[in-house]
Amino acid sequence: MTSVSEHLDTAPVPRAPAPGGVRLDAAELHASVSDPCLTAMTLLNDIAGRHPDAVSFAAGRPYEGFYEVAALGDHLTAFERHLVDDLGLGPEDVRRTFFQYGRTKGFIHHLIARHLASDERMTVDPESVLVTTGCQEAMVLVLRALCRDERDVVLAAYPTYVGFLGATRLVDAQVRPVAEGPGGIDLADLAEQIRRARADGLRPRACYVVPDFANPGGVSIPEADRRRLLELAEREDVLLLEDNPYSMFHGGEGRLPTLKSMDVGHRVVYFGSFAKTAFAGARVGYVVADQPMADGALFADELAKLKSMLTLNTSTVAQAVVGGFLLRNDCSVERATVREAQVYRDNLRAVLAGLEKHFGEDGALPGSGVSWNVPEGGMFVVVTLPMRADDVLLTRSAERFGVLWTPMYHFYAGEGGSHQIRLSFSALTPERIDVGIARLARLVADRA
Repeated sequence: MTSVSEHLDTAPVPRAPAPGGVRLDAAELHASVSDPCLTAMTLLNDIAGRHPDAVSFAAGRPYEGFYEVAALGDHLTAFERHLVDDLGLGPEDVRRTFFQYGRTKGFIHHLIARHLASDERMTVDPESVLVTTGCQEAMVLVLRALCRDERDVVLAAYPTYVGFLGATRLVDAQVRPVAEGPGGIDLADLAEQIRRARADGLRPRACYVVPDFANPGGVSIPEADRRRLLELAEREDVLLLEDNPYSMFHGGEGRLPTLKSMDVGHRVVYFGSFAKTAFAGARVGYVVADQPMADGALFADELAKLKSMLTLNTSTVAQAVVGGFLLRNDCSVERATVREAQVYRDNLRAVLAGLEKHFGEDGALPGSGVSWNVPEGGMFVVVTLPMRADDVLLTRSAERFGVLWTPMYHFYAGEGGSHQIRLSFSALTPERIDVGIARLARLVADRA
């Protein structure tokens, strides 16, 4: 699924209002425009823009080394052939597919269904797939549909993806945190938080989870706990919002089944994205919402009504490129990302080796109070520092030591993670990783 911290564009330069012009007061705008969850990335963008030579562990961008501009044309050609040879469209219909407004639910839904069957052993009705403008739109649509008023709440394992927190702010949805441990979401605490919400007169509607190599914590849920999570959702009558951007990037031992592939009661709404597996610039995501409605429609149809008033349809050209990407790989994303997965494995080993080299028992700073987790895949490692890891320290780290990272407290909505940082290693090389961790060690030594 697409991280808010991926795009390190330079922050806009404030401009003085024209003489006699309107001056708006942020206090009179929606609270989300000044919410820390939505403004945190502005600071990161600004710092990165001012220090372009710093080693950046901040952005969760995919690896760029295999991108080829020429491949875009090949993808488009493959999709055009599919329209003609497989779907039997004539020249006018082909042109209309590429250039006109498209179907609100998208037109590569059948290819996404084939991908899910191939890679995830998941059988879904293509009509339950809504293609969205990035996975972020899918989150906003689902939250908007589920949360009718202030009594409706969602739950999420903390720390959690800041983009999900931001989506909740945009639709004024309450979020109740659930504890997360080394094995993912704490099921006992989830049950307790649901009980407390109901005792407070609230309606728990859904719980957001990233079962594989979660952003930011890097943790994964064991298969047995996945089954217990589904049983809990059935027992407590809540939905599970499963986000799955990273499962292809495992350590080489294979992948666990998704919650959705084990879902026999339509309890799981499944978020997917091609940002990490194809390329982020396409801005193509999707949601599988196969929950039946009372009138015989699907939840995806209700979400499409909201999308029609938000983005109308997902870019037809972007869908065509992603459709061609799928077709050229026999609709197997795992097959398409073999090289990238190996890069991430090598980079994860480089990060762990660098941390051991500089902070381990025989490292440069043994006994420094620095510790870290050891994910089995994904793109992120969490490091605990002996000092407060806030935006002030991040600024110092960039200016004096040339290394960027993400303060973890952003992923707790400011209520935790005060001494932790997230290292994202996906867009770096092992050599740059080693340089960056050496700089991080100098920062820790300086503060100590």
